[in-house]
Amino acid sequence: MPEIISALLNTLVGPLVVADWLSWFCIVSGSFFAIVGAFGIVRLPDVFSRMHGAGIIDTLGIMLILVGLMFQADEAIVVIKLALILLFIFFTSPTTTFALARAAIHGGVTPGPTAEELVEAQKAKPKNKQDKKEAKSSNT
Repeated sequence: MPEIISALLNTLVGPLVVADWLSWFCIVSGSFFAIVGAFGIVRLPDVFSRMHGAGIIDTLGIMLILVGLMFQADEAIVVIKLALILLFIFFTSPTTTFALARAAIHGGVTPGPTAEELVEAQKAKPKNKQDKKEAKSSNT
């Protein structure tokens, strides 16, 4: 068992320090959230839900990737620049999402159905094949 741990902590170029582990954890986590947010943009039904997916990409995905890159940086100026980019995204991304949502509402886009409307639609939906056949025959 100690050989496996030793192999995990050592690479071809030397020992893998804690900063590298944190860096890769943040980069992989940020990439995961970016991919989930991209699927959200494609798969979610309305404009407001899609904006939520875009917010996940901006806020959580990019920030984790930038923090991971900060752990990889060798010079302080690089860390400062990445921190400034992170700060800029932290303030502008939610503001942009809010402005887009507000513009969509003023443009006449209505939010999706409420929870009560979804429950009522689920109750009205036929439960088995016989009910579907009866509903289909009554419509004709």
